[in-house]
Amino acid sequence: MAERSFKAEVEHLRLGSGQTFTGEGILALTKALLENGVGYVGGYQGAPISHLMDVLADAQDLLAELGVRFEANANEAAAAAMLAASVHYPIRGAVTFKGSVGVNVASDALANLASSGVNGGALIIVGEDYGEGSSIMQERTHPFAMKSQFWLLDPRPNLPSIVKAVGDGFELSEASNTPVMLMVRIRSCHVTGSFPTRDNRRPPLTVRAALSNPQSDFARVVLPPMSFAHEQDKIRNRWPAAEAFVTSRHLNEIFGPKEAPVGLVLQGGMYNGVIRALQRLGLADLYGNSRVPLYVLNVTYPLVAPEFLAFCEGKEQVLVIEESQPEFIEQTLSTYLYRARSSVRLRGKDIFPMAGEYTGQVFLDGIGTFLREAAPALLPAVVRAPNEDRPVPPDLGRVVPIRPPGFCTGCPERPIFAAMKLVQRETGKLQISADIGCHLFAALPPFEIGGATMGYGLGPAANAAFDGGGERRPVAIIGDGGFWHNGLSSGFTNMAFNRSDGVAVIVDNYYSAATGGQDVMSSRAANPTKSTGHPITKALRGIGIDWIRQVDRTYDVGHMRDVLREALTTKEPGPKVIVASSECMLNRQRREKPLAQQAIRDGRRVEVPRFGVDEAVCTGDHACMRLSGCPSLGLKRLEDPLRDDPVATIDQTCVGCGNCGEVADAAILCPSFYRADVIHNPTPRETRRAAFRARVIGWLQSRRAARRLNFEVPS
Repeated sequence: MAERSFKAEVEHLRLGSGQTFTGEGILALTKALLENGVGYVGGYQGAPISHLMDVLADAQDLLAELGVRFEANANEAAAAAMLAASVHYPIRGAVTFKGSVGVNVASDALANLASSGVNGGALIIVGEDYGEGSSIMQERTHPFAMKSQFWLLDPRPNLPSIVKAVGDGFELSEASNTPVMLMVRIRSCHVTGSFPTRDNRRPPLTVRAALSNPQSDFARVVLPPMSFAHEQDKIRNRWPAAEAFVTSRHLNEIFGPKEAPVGLVLQGGMYNGVIRALQRLGLADLYGNSRVPLYVLNVTYPLVAPEFLAFCEGKEQVLVIEESQPEFIEQTLSTYLYRARSSVRLRGKDIFPMAGEYTGQVFLDGIGTFLREAAPALLPAVVRAPNEDRPVPPDLGRVVPIRPPGFCTGCPERPIFAAMKLVQRETGKLQISADIGCHLFAALPPFEIGGATMGYGLGPAANAAFDGGGERRPVAIIGDGGFWHNGLSSGFTNMAFNRSDGVAVIVDNYYSAATGGQDVMSSRAANPTKSTGHPITKALRGIGIDWIRQVDRTYDVGHMRDVLREALTTKEPGPKVIVASSECMLNRQRREKPLAQQAIRDGRRVEVPRFGVDEAVCTGDHACMRLSGCPSLGLKRLEDPLRDDPVATIDQTCVGCGNCGEVADAAILCPSFYRADVIHNPTPRETRRAAFRARVIGWLQSRRAARRLNFEVPS
């Protein structure tokens, strides 16, 4: 189950001509695909476009009505290969995946697609994940577009612009026989707004109909000598066709006065931030009308030299606002000015930072600096923006502790790493490679397990250099999502083929949990449109791995520790694989909490386990936290003057997984943890029993209090 259902919102995708759509950018993208006659859609989930895949999955009934094929692909490479349908057939196709990492995985298929070219419109919707909201390495999609010659769209972050970019992307692809990338940033994906809708269009040629009349063209096969012809075709035909389309359709936009001593050139995705900075400088109004000329690049590749040079006419200096590095756009525009022998001075990274996200303050500082140097007369004498007189906020970095990402409360992966930490106490530090997924949080305190990750599904492969044997076996961590994405072929087949002696732990939480809880091949739940219920152990045995241990309850820290110890010490040769399975607690709570709450409202008996810490028993050494790190486990200071150290305490976010108690038992810590079952709507017998117990406990407490020494002075 995905973390969010879009069943209700999907009905908005049926809106037709003359109606207005109001909602989120992700849904607007889906609606735009349907309005533009898309024939097939695929992709792989990952921020910030995970919800796009979830929307498509929830909209399968509507897609089927329109004859649109949808596939949740095994990985980004499979998604990109799906676009092969547009090579020979005039069918519009779209795939989507996460920014630079998805492009990296799909690079082989994308490079071949760009070489052969397309007949139908081919659109790759890339979720650009750059900046402080990112979970990946800081890179851009732009260089891949340049390398393989994909045209790259970066629309202004509002719904009408995003929707228009989808239609423009398909038409640009068809006009130039070139696949097009549509880059949507985090804010574009989640921005809300409205736009006038059109009727959904059934594709003129469906993939089902195309099968009745198969097409092929030997000239499009990427082999010599055709591949050499493809390169010439890119330069002589496709590129000029793309430039002509961009110019004739005015895909790039110009705002502000026609004549001014300076101008700003910016990526479309930067538009909102630039306008806000100009407003604060007194150079734009609340409606976005700018007193400084703006050349907005909704198409950041290819750049059109005549269009840019026309914008520069009559100006002394132009500032390029290009987030991230290297400064590809600035370098290209500099070349255009140099070849035209223009006297216009181009500014950019000499003012703006080379790396890092362009926040509101960065825009304000950079544009302000440029205008003060290049056109001080444009700046008003006094600027009073609506928020300019606010008190200066405190530096929260000094008073708020750093909060790195970590496992959720009750996460079944936490006890796996607690057990591994206990094993390392016996064996010494182990060589451990990590992987992409929730389990990567184990690299942070309190576990500090795993020091490197090479890509999704590559955890075992990252240990290949150490798998030849040694004093201690290397350990690799990988999730079930990574296993099915790439790990089975790139990691475990590699281990089996090379007779590795290493250990691999597959963290099986029943879903692709890190990307939003989508089902995978080994998910336990029945999925009406996907094939689930295929055990990971069966796939491992199919490639020749024999030493496999299945752990069905990871919360049993003692058992988990024993299995890890066995894998590290057994004399049996070959790969050792542990499949550690327990359901993702977030998905479990999403499913069970509403049912429990409804049962309570209906007056039915519901029993909820809760854990606590006996303050009188807790020693205050906090070893439980160093082996658990659960967010619900905190500190509490006692009023007892003889107890200096704070004791452990469990707050109301506890989900009753029992990990803290299991850790305390396995590590032989203080037995201060207890379990209490909270009963809602108890039976009459349980009510009477609880009342009797309360009376007995009260009597015992009063008797003990009467015998206790009292040092208080009578008043």
